[in-house]
Amino acid sequence: MATKLEKVDVVVVGTGWAGGVVMAEMAKAGYKVVALERGENKERADYTGVKDELRFTNRFEMMQNLSSETITSRNTLDQIALPVRTRQEMMAGTNLGGGSVHWAGATYRWKPYDFEIYTQTVDRYGKEKIPEGMTIQDWGITYAEMDKYYDRWEKTAGISGEPDPLGPERSDDYPNPPMKESPAIRLFKDAAKKLGYHPYQVPSGNLSQGYTNPDGEVMSGCVYCAYCTQYGCDFGAKSDPLVTVIPTAVKTGNCEIRTNSNVRRVLYKGGKATGVLYVDTITGQEYEQPADVVVLAAFTFTNNRLLMLSEIGQPYNPSTRKGVIGRNYNGQFGITFLGARGFFNERKFNFYAGAGALGGALSDFAGDNFDHTNLDFINGGGIELRQYGDAAIASNHVPKGTPQWGPEFKKNSIYYAHRNLVVWYTMATMAWWHNYLDLDPTYKDEFNDPLLRVTYKYTDHDRNMAKFGIEKCSEIVEAMGADIVDKDTIPHEFDHVYQGGHYAGGVIMGSDPATSAVNNYLQMWDVDNIFVVGASAFPQFAGHHPTATVGALGYRAAEGIDKYLKNGGQLVVGRQQKSTV
Repeated sequence: MATKLEKVDVVVVGTGWAGGVVMAEMAKAGYKVVALERGENKERADYTGVKDELRFTNRFEMMQNLSSETITSRNTLDQIALPVRTRQEMMAGTNLGGGSVHWAGATYRWKPYDFEIYTQTVDRYGKEKIPEGMTIQDWGITYAEMDKYYDRWEKTAGISGEPDPLGPERSDDYPNPPMKESPAIRLFKDAAKKLGYHPYQVPSGNLSQGYTNPDGEVMSGCVYCAYCTQYGCDFGAKSDPLVTVIPTAVKTGNCEIRTNSNVRRVLYKGGKATGVLYVDTITGQEYEQPADVVVLAAFTFTNNRLLMLSEIGQPYNPSTRKGVIGRNYNGQFGITFLGARGFFNERKFNFYAGAGALGGALSDFAGDNFDHTNLDFINGGGIELRQYGDAAIASNHVPKGTPQWGPEFKKNSIYYAHRNLVVWYTMATMAWWHNYLDLDPTYKDEFNDPLLRVTYKYTDHDRNMAKFGIEKCSEIVEAMGADIVDKDTIPHEFDHVYQGGHYAGGVIMGSDPATSAVNNYLQMWDVDNIFVVGASAFPQFAGHHPTATVGALGYRAAEGIDKYLKNGGQLVVGRQQKSTV
């Protein structure tokens, strides 16, 4: 029997950027908040006192242990899904701060086209431009409305950057100047300019200088140690919840954070959520945490699975294409990070200094910044060169055709160790009727609850966009003076490796309750005191990294929760939405 605890105003599930922003804003407003985190409360020294590539890059020590809970994966509806077993096959963050602790730091605003993709595509090209089976839709909110939330998050996180020359209008600049420009980044920018493109420095959550944010949290400047991606930052120089929103929430005295707390159900009665049921993973004791508002702000997979296990909302049925929970699964992985690697005979680079978001980028082929009239796809992606900082194990690149062992491999490995770089295309992912999430009928977790099942396959549209992006990257690498240019190979099918951590959809935003689960405040249409915050709200995925949009949606949701606690009821009137369904 679960122990029933004292009721609070807001219970938040998850402590990454989505949950962290919500808990901080609610606590600052005077509400009593409990935040529940499945993982541990790790100190920075536990993660980063040792710069250990083997532990964190190769053995994925900061990622979720999949032995007790994972997902199953398949490509088509007629296949049997199988469990994803190893952390090498799926990167899912865990512990206090979530995946936001190990992220690289690339921080892009999404474009007006991304938020109104259906309307703007039809207006410019006609409805026939959208392929049969593609289920893209507008978000129910515009970029102009999102601008102030982006700005708030960028100032909280201390983002370092310069405006995208082809980007949308901004109400204010980034709070910190861009990071340093290395020789490789300068070479990339010069080549891009020569080709007529518009490069700029990647906006970065690795801070270019010391900074105090509007909540009084102090962050350090990045020292370019090269241990960002898949690592925490022991200098406090990377924008993450541990140095920003979590201490802000705690110091109010209104927020209690409970780690080792695995939420298993949203409790629901009479059309309202009454709280959550969670288990203490140390003692095994179950607790009921009552609350006026339940905020699901966990990872995309967790948000979807909790709603399905709790039988809240109408599950998506691909046979009828009706229902909303699990619909429009999307994200960036596999085919979405392809490009070209250049090998140089005379030019050397020092890549041992670096940072997760140290790089150059261009948006000439992102969104609808270029004419798609004669192209066999819509949308696009950003093009990047990143200087992450090479560690010893992962930096052994050789030209294609080199044997994987023996004297020639050794020779090329040594010769090209400092003579290669890669340019890639971070392409958008469109939503399709056959890509969705549901509960697996066979496999269960340690509590005997069904695992989440992912059904996902590539389309010709994906492959067409990837081919276009690879050619553009190759063009830039050639202009940079590479002697050998190796183009990535486009995979025929998704291989069930969930690398990158950019998984989205399933509890998507929109203006029509028939095709979306939440409104533009992230409030569920079906249960008005549940807010589902994070990348699970993305109806489709834009051609840049998602973190800034997750943070901005956190501020939008916090505003909505405050309105709900004061006035109650639905915050948005639903209306029928034009879509491809």
